[in-house]
Amino acid sequence: MTTTPEHDERIAKMTFASVYPHYITKVESKGRTKEELHQVIEWLTGYNNKKLQELIEAKATFETFFKKAKLNPNAHLITGVICGYRIEEIDTPLTKQARYMDKLVDELAKGRKMEKILREPLH
Repeated sequence: MTTTPEHDERIAKMTFASVYPHYITKVESKGRTKEELHQVIEWLTGYNNKKLQELIEAKATFETFFKKAKLNPNAHLITGVICGYRIEEIDTPLTKQARYMDKLVDELAKGRKMEKILREPLH
C-alpha cells in the first residue's frame, strides 16, 4: 500500500513530544500504565526512559526519533490495520515504523497481554 508523499511528510515532521501525551492518555484511560507504555516503546526502539525523555525535550521529529532508534528485529511481526492502513503493506519505512508504534499502543490500550504485544517467541 502506497501512502501519499504528503502523508509521509506529515509523519516525518510531527514531533514525538506532540504525540506522546496522547499515547499516555490512551493507555491510562484503559487501565494500563505509563511504565507499560515505556516498556512497549523500549521494545520497539531500544530507548530507555532517560533517552526517551531527552528526545521529548529535544522535540525530536518522528524522522529523527526513528532514525536514531535501534528497531527491534521482531518489529516486522507487527501486522494488521491501524489508522486505515494495513501495516505490512506500507512501503515507506518511516511511515511503517510510526504505524508500528501506533499499533503497539493500540494493543496495549485494548488490554492485550504484554508478551503478545512484544511478540515474544513461544518457549
